[in-house]
Amino acid sequence: MKITDLLKPEGIKVGASAASQMDAIDQLVALQDASGNIKDKAGYKEGILAREAEFSTAVGDGIAIPHAKVAAVARPGLAAMTVPGGVEWNAPDGAPADLMFMIAAPEGEANTHLEMLANLSAMLMHADFANALRAAKTPQEFLKVIDDAEAARDAEQAQKAAAASQAADAGNWPKILAITACPTGIAHTYMAAENLEKKAQEMGFVLKAETQGSAGAKNVLTAEEIAHAEGIIIAADKNVDRARFAGKQVYSTNVSAGINDPERLINIILNHEAPVQEGTVVEASAAAETESMGSQIYKHLMNGVSHMLPFVIGGGILTALAFLFDMGNAGTGIYGSGTFIAAFFKKVGEEAFGMMLPILAGYIAMSIADRPGLAPGVVGGLMAKSGISLAFLQSAPNFDVECVSGGFLAALAAGFIAGYLTNSVKKACDRLPESLEGIKPILLYPVLGILSTGAMMYLLNPVFGAINSAINNFLGGMQGANIVLLGAIVGGMMSIDFGGPFNKASYVFSTGLLADAALGGPGQVVMAACMAGGMVPPIVVALSTTFFKNKWSKADRDAGLVNYIMGLSFISEGAIPFAAADPGHIIPTCVIGSAVAGGLSAMFGCYSPAPHGGAWVLPVIGNPIMWLVAIIAGSVVGAVILSFWKKPVEE
Repeated sequence: MKITDLLKPEGIKVGASAASQMDAIDQLVALQDASGNIKDKAGYKEGILAREAEFSTAVGDGIAIPHAKVAAVARPGLAAMTVPGGVEWNAPDGAPADLMFMIAAPEGEANTHLEMLANLSAMLMHADFANALRAAKTPQEFLKVIDDAEAARDAEQAQKAAAASQAADAGNWPKILAITACPTGIAHTYMAAENLEKKAQEMGFVLKAETQGSAGAKNVLTAEEIAHAEGIIIAADKNVDRARFAGKQVYSTNVSAGINDPERLINIILNHEAPVQEGTVVEASAAAETESMGSQIYKHLMNGVSHMLPFVIGGGILTALAFLFDMGNAGTGIYGSGTFIAAFFKKVGEEAFGMMLPILAGYIAMSIADRPGLAPGVVGGLMAKSGISLAFLQSAPNFDVECVSGGFLAALAAGFIAGYLTNSVKKACDRLPESLEGIKPILLYPVLGILSTGAMMYLLNPVFGAINSAINNFLGGMQGANIVLLGAIVGGMMSIDFGGPFNKASYVFSTGLLADAALGGPGQVVMAACMAGGMVPPIVVALSTTFFKNKWSKADRDAGLVNYIMGLSFISEGAIPFAAADPGHIIPTCVIGSAVAGGLSAMFGCYSPAPHGGAWVLPVIGNPIMWLVAIIAGSVVGAVILSFWKKPVEE
């Protein structure tokens, strides 16, 4: 298969004009539709926007590669467009995008097309190729540039493979190795690999990059290559197993750094400024650029949160449905479990929701200490949940001391404690004889890691239990203006970065309160305020584009309609493409609207036993009519401010 098998003349527009990123996306989606590659334009565009919400698909040097792998795609395909004036695409180098390829990948089908897309991504890293595409005057000329470049690349790849084989036979191993990966594994993965290999060649030595893409790992690093390499660069936006790199320099960064700053990454390895994996501690040079402590903590925390959320959402919504199936017993002591179906949903939901704290702690620890950290982290999370303490242990054999759960904060601490203690255990075990190497991961790491984590939690649980009790007592005493203020704060935070750290902090705080919340209690009031605040941003954009048409381009108005559904579904990220194009107007107005919605929701006494679902869990929301009133009021306030603040557009 060739690249031009995926790209047809009807899918190419040269010399186009676009008023904004959204306009360019709309035109590219239309090209995909004209090529017969998609069966649902709205669904495909939603996938494109969801990918943009993760981070920009602009890679710098005027190139953007938006892509989606969704069920709305009928067959693998490409669309391409050149925009001489360029459009803002939030590129890492700040340059507007004037050369765009949009990738359509079908969900759940074979990935034979991904190798071609990987080749295209790598070819775009060559300035001569990209400039030739920009200079094309017709779709046919555009396709010829690709055909010629692909033929040249095939010849180059064959030469490279032969040279690598000869080098291995002669004992000339790659000096530096790399692994590149991005969440979707379609474009950025291969671009980072190409730039790292190309920069190393310019510097006079060989670098081999393993790509962990959607089609699986390619160019896999061998044990012999790892043994002979000076170090390994990991340029990835997802977790990469490092166990095979024990004793080697390993420098980890994001995939964008591999694309945009390969020379700096290579020099970190050459100058021996990267830490050594799993073995002897090596002090990094003062000049080395490493992740800040705050960045590391956030990365570990988000690893725990991302694995925890399915348990929170699935278990929380199932528990909420238990009340829906038991409305006849509302107001009684058995409400939520008074019927067979209600009891079934509640039990399953509670079991899933109950795993929230162990999973959070386990995956925080695993992010810090790799796989050996998982078991100590899960055990630490279970102990945080139970609140078991040294005083409880000392009361044996009667065990009559009451245990107070440390809740969410204790589980956070358990994850970090387990991770760093496990790392200490691993370093201590490095001093043992090599003959014991095989039993470390299956015996020593889990036994010593769980033992040390358990001991720490016995000591610390009373402290976190007291903190958790104080928080719950404080919330229980919050009435009137206090609970309204808290609702406004958590609601407003949901709009600061639409799925970023502030948004996640507000959501995690609210779900943490939900874990021990009584039906209709302050914890569920805060959860309802948080969800109301998160639903507002897309609705603000949708209302403004619907009722103030002169402030938006046609492309923006069309895209705004989808945001009604995204807002009602509690998907704050729907506002991201608009905020990226105009952050100065969108973000402040959405924060105001979300704060109004969150504050009103709390003032009306609305509560939610469900941690997600938006309008689709309305039947289980306490005081649902006033909750909708709060959301509508916040959305209208935000939309009116935004619409009067923005200047009219000229089309």
